[in-house]
Amino acid sequence: MADRTALLERPHPPGPSGPSALALPLGLLKTARPRQWVKNVLVVAAPAAAGELFSRHSLIQLAVVFALFTAAASAVYLINDARDADADRAHPTKCRRPVAAGQVPVAVAYVVGGLLAVLAPVAAAALCTPLTAALLAAYVVMQLAYCVSLKHVLVVDLAVVTTGFLMRAMIGGVALGIPLSRWFLITTGFGALFMVSAKRYSEAVQMSGSSEKLGATRALLTEYTTGYLRFVWQLAAGVAVLAYCLWAMESGGTANGSLLPWRQLSMAAFVLAVLRYAVFADRGTAGEPEDVVLRDRALAVIGLVWIAMYGLAVADL
Repeated sequence: MADRTALLERPHPPGPSGPSALALPLGLLKTARPRQWVKNVLVVAAPAAAGELFSRHSLIQLAVVFALFTAAASAVYLINDARDADADRAHPTKCRRPVAAGQVPVAVAYVVGGLLAVLAPVAAAALCTPLTAALLAAYVVMQLAYCVSLKHVLVVDLAVVTTGFLMRAMIGGVALGIPLSRWFLITTGFGALFMVSAKRYSEAVQMSGSSEKLGATRALLTEYTTGYLRFVWQLAAGVAVLAYCLWAMESGGTANGSLLPWRQLSMAAFVLAVLRYAVFADRGTAGEPEDVVLRDRALAVIGLVWIAMYGLAVADL
C-alpha cells in the first residue's frame, strides 16, 4: 500500500502538451523579436509612392516579401543572440534573452538562424525575382557582418543600420519592377539616418555620466560624443526635408485635373513630422523610434494627414 501511495505521489514528467513543450518554440519566437517586425512594413514604401499598391498581384507579392524579409531579419537576431550569449549573461537586462537564459540552446539558435538566412533568399528567387533574392541575400550578409565586426567600427555602424532600413524600402519596388526615384532613395536613406542617429544620441544622453553603463549598453557609444551625434541627426533631418521637397516639386503643380497640388501640400506635413520627432531627439527620449511614433498623438495625427495628402496625390483627386 505504501509503495502504491509513493508511486501516486511521485511527480510525473510533463507531457508534450505541458509548458516545457512550448518553451523552445516560444523562446525562438521571442528571440526573433516580433516587436521589431513592424519595421518591415517599409517594404510597401516604394509601391505606395508609385501608386502601385492596390492591385491583387501587388498585395500578394508584398505579403510574400514582408514574410521573407521578416524571416531574414529573424535569422540575424537568432545568430546574433547565439554569438553574444556569454556576454548577454553578464548584462543586467540582456541576461533575460531566451538564448542567454538557457531557454533556447545556442546550437539550436545557430541552426534555426542559419536555415532562415539561407531559405529566405532561396524562397525569394523562387517566388519573386532574382534581383529581390540578391537584395535579400545582401541584407543578410551585411547584417551578419555587422553582428560580427561592423558594429564595433565608428560611423560604419550608423551606415549599416541605415542601409538596412533603405533596403527594406527598396525591396518592395524591386520585387514589383517599379523604378525607384533618386529623391525617394535620398529621402528614405537620410530619414533613416535621422532616426538611427537620434536613437544613438538619446541612448548617449540617457547614459551620460556613467561610462560603465554606456559601454555595457552599446560599447561603441563610448567612442561617440553627444555633440557629434547631434550633428549627424540634424544634418540627416535637413537633407531628408530638402530631398522630400525636391521630390514633391518634381510634378510641378496639379496633375491630371487634381483639385489641389496634394503632393506639394504634403511637404508641410512632412516637415512638421520631422520637427515634431526632433523634439524627442533633442530631449534624448527618441531611444525607441517605434514608441515615439506610436505613442505621441500629435505625431500620429501629422502622419495620418501626410498619408491622406500623399494618397490623394497618387490617386490624382
